[in-house]
Amino acid sequence: MDVNGTVAEGFEPVREAFAANFETLGERGASVAVYRDGQQVVDLWAGTKDIDGTTPWEHGTAQVVRSATKGTAAAVLLLLHQRGQVDLDAPVGHYWPEFKARGKERVLVRHVLNHRAGLPVLDHPLTPEQALDPLRGPAAVAAQAPVWEPGTDHGYHALTYGWMLDELVRRVTGQGAGEWLAAQITGPLGLDLWLGLPDSEAHRVGRAGRVEGPEPTGGLRVRPKRSVTEAYENPASLTRRAFAAITPFPDQNDPAYRAAALPATNAIATADGLARFYATLIGDTAGASRLFTPETVELARAEESAGPDRVLVVGTRFGLGYMLHGSASPFLAPGSFGHPGRGGALGFADPESEIAFGYVTNGFRKTVTADPRAQRLVRAVRQSLGR
Repeated sequence: MDVNGTVAEGFEPVREAFAANFETLGERGASVAVYRDGQQVVDLWAGTKDIDGTTPWEHGTAQVVRSATKGTAAAVLLLLHQRGQVDLDAPVGHYWPEFKARGKERVLVRHVLNHRAGLPVLDHPLTPEQALDPLRGPAAVAAQAPVWEPGTDHGYHALTYGWMLDELVRRVTGQGAGEWLAAQITGPLGLDLWLGLPDSEAHRVGRAGRVEGPEPTGGLRVRPKRSVTEAYENPASLTRRAFAAITPFPDQNDPAYRAAALPATNAIATADGLARFYATLIGDTAGASRLFTPETVELARAEESAGPDRVLVVGTRFGLGYMLHGSASPFLAPGSFGHPGRGGALGFADPESEIAFGYVTNGFRKTVTADPRAQRLVRAVRQSLGR
């Protein structure tokens, strides 16, 4: 496999790990980027643009990043808080009165971000067509009763997270999260990252699909413990119901899906766009000042939820809008914060080492949080830092 791009001196292990993913882990097309202290130190790509094609992956090829979207969307709400427009400890219903129905009066804005709202499922799932309507998802969540007392426990809000966040942003700013992100962050910074893909960029996005490979060695495995297997197999479980809030799940290669803005699942990015996004959250980058104050960085990564996850059925850790380093989703170090995408993508920042990381792929595996290809690259970054 010919690996294209550059690595700074000392980061050669990342190139070796990236090549090894193609040799041993079934990678078809992917890219990885790393920033250190605001400067790009890794920018690599290889394979094919489409999972089922022969056109080479190019510099600037982008892919849907699934739930890595959540970390980009969380920045919108945290920046609104940083600017004094949103109170994290206010009830969601303060901004969105219709949300208060059916016992949700005590759901706080922070509960949306830390997965404690008690609303991971919809009793009446949306069709793909309904899900693309920016009003239908929020309306469905507003009509939903919590499945546990809000604030008392946590469970991954796989899809409903996005509708709650989107409507909060819309009620406060008049724009959806994707519009605000483009106007305030990704557009001014020139990031190749979109929540709602413009027609002008559609030609850059490769076709994604499923790939098989050796069983992962960490995170949620292909052969997990029985409780996890049973949760994914049982149609009545919170696990199955959370991921089935849209039924059937949309075709992620559909232009209509890519053009919509679903802040839980469908951002599209290059590895560089994802890595530079996180780099700018924690520090200055070329031509841009940091987005998060030190206080907001601490909000993002201070543990809000930890322990057995009622949806993922493993131990998870969350700050406000971000997964935190742990066994279910290992990042670089204990202080790292970010978000994986189911089956592959990963973006995170580590403020102590001033590292920001982005990985995107066109091949989705069965992993939920800790994809072995991304984890191999993270270990290589750690090795490059002498850890």
